[in-house]
Amino acid sequence: MKLLRYLGQRLYTTWATIMFVLPFVVTYPAQRLFVRKPEWRRYVHAINRYWAKFSTRMWLVPLEIVNEGPPLRDQPCIYMANHTSFVDILLLFRDIPGYINIMGKDSLTKFPLWGTIFGQTYIPINRKTAVGRGRATAQARQSLREGRPLILFPEGTIGPKPGEELQPFMDGAFQLAISLGVPIIPVSLPLTHKFMPSVAGLRVRHAKLRAVYHRPIETKGLTDADIPALKAQVMAQIADDFLPEGRGIPEATRPFS
Repeated sequence: MKLLRYLGQRLYTTWATIMFVLPFVVTYPAQRLFVRKPEWRRYVHAINRYWAKFSTRMWLVPLEIVNEGPPLRDQPCIYMANHTSFVDILLLFRDIPGYINIMGKDSLTKFPLWGTIFGQTYIPINRKTAVGRGRATAQARQSLREGRPLILFPEGTIGPKPGEELQPFMDGAFQLAISLGVPIIPVSLPLTHKFMPSVAGLRVRHAKLRAVYHRPIETKGLTDADIPALKAQVMAQIADDFLPEGRGIPEATRPFS
């Protein structure tokens, strides 16, 4: 039985990987074309959104999306989500409307083929240097001024207990929201690490996915003195949707282990 479970898990990992890679391979020529000019890059994001929709459907997993309020359309805002897995970006791209921007680690730009597209369409950040942080913040500020909503992971990284405990939130995301007076939408992703843990190599499991989009929190009239209370409010809303079945990172599946 352990061997059968192992083989089944490896087959599903292969299927899920193919259903993730295939849309990118098919659409790569179009993405390379549209990324050449800034005014065309919204079409790159449109492709990425349909890529996300296709992959999540073909994974054949239960998917629950909860919207506590109506989506903000044609309005700059910041979506702040907990970070639990590399699948987080795909799930957010799938359901957030409009021409979304996202701030992600600059290591994403080193991925073969897609790295260049990410670096030109979205915002890579090197958090290890003040110059890197400042450059990314300036890009994010300009993007929001142009009306493009932004996705941020205020934890900055995937913690040791995703879906169970939040890492400390960084102040920068809140300073950005307050300085521009844009609303914050907390997003809870309590289960993506169960589908694809971010440790011990490529392991995919047939597991439920869930995203909760909370009501917007207004920041107009707030100052940096309000950051601790605002941060605590966002953290509490995100953590409130953590689920018992989201506790713990799955152990590696090995035959006869």
